[in-house]
Amino acid sequence: MPRYAPEPAPNHGAPRRTAVLLVNLGTPEAPTAAALRPYLKQFLWDPRVVEIPRPVWWLILNLFVLNLRPAKSAAKYAQIWMPDGSPLKVHTERQAKLLHGWLGQAGMPELVVAWAMRYGQPSIASVLDRFKREGVERVLVLPLYPQYAASSTASVMDDVADWIKRSRNPLEIRFIKHFHDHPGYIAALAASVREHWAANGLPDKLVMSFHGLPRRSLDLGDPYHCECRKTGRLLAEALGLAENKYLITFQSRFGKAEWLQPYTQATLERLGREGTARADVICPGFVADCLETLEEIAMECKAAFLSSGGREFHYIPCVNERPDWIAALGQVASTHLAGWPLASQTDPAAAVRARALGAQS
Repeated sequence: MPRYAPEPAPNHGAPRRTAVLLVNLGTPEAPTAAALRPYLKQFLWDPRVVEIPRPVWWLILNLFVLNLRPAKSAAKYAQIWMPDGSPLKVHTERQAKLLHGWLGQAGMPELVVAWAMRYGQPSIASVLDRFKREGVERVLVLPLYPQYAASSTASVMDDVADWIKRSRNPLEIRFIKHFHDHPGYIAALAASVREHWAANGLPDKLVMSFHGLPRRSLDLGDPYHCECRKTGRLLAEALGLAENKYLITFQSRFGKAEWLQPYTQATLERLGREGTARADVICPGFVADCLETLEEIAMECKAAFLSSGGREFHYIPCVNERPDWIAALGQVASTHLAGWPLASQTDPAAAVRARALGAQS
């Protein structure tokens, strides 16, 4: 097997193209145990995701997890599956199309915008291969994780680096590490909450639920916990909330080890027992609705809160295809594209349009 992948035939007369690659976590191809097994195997075998010694984890993963979890996960996916597929895939694909339109209106119509999944399809490598064939030379990789974590953002970096190592003539690559405190993202979150409250009234408590990580990750220096708390604080400030009106929690605990606390479901159960009548939950660590928001929060945590004594539960959807979020995404991308030869850097009118679009959203 050759060390490097074959290169496409050169096209010396073609312009050098620039692309933005949105990357999300991933999804199975179907809500079935057969589809879940390879997806979970790829996901859970990533050493960034599970930092257990490989021989020990191989036995646990193959003898237990992959024999028990696919069917359970498939049943959960079946409850939230959309006509066009997995919600995460549907929203990510739509976001890429809308971002391309926003960047075009901002004076960068020549940009290529595509999307990939870290686990599952389309893979990062397959999209980068396609970029090469299409004459793309520069790629801005934008992981759709607002807060940086080694188990998410760095795993995307690893996958891109693996592709580079197999490439004789790699593309020029830039990475966006995080956007947890970007003003446009915070503003889009706050606007979504205000709109929900305008239509449904105010809750007794707003719970901001972020995906959990093992507590060990914080102790080892992962900044994820701090970035989640900053996002939560900025959102609370944008909403004008007093400290006793909101909570920051962590969901999706897996295994018996201690994870970042407080845990979302345990917190909601406690609120119900304490007489909290209504709890609203938003997930500022996700930019697209997925299994963790639609099933875990909107179904499981809702049931836990109501069965513990709560009377009313509201899940506030992710930003998904909100125009203000697409504008924020465009602003994040535009900032990191600076310096590459694009129309928006050479056309003053395009720069003005980009600023105006951001102000209007």
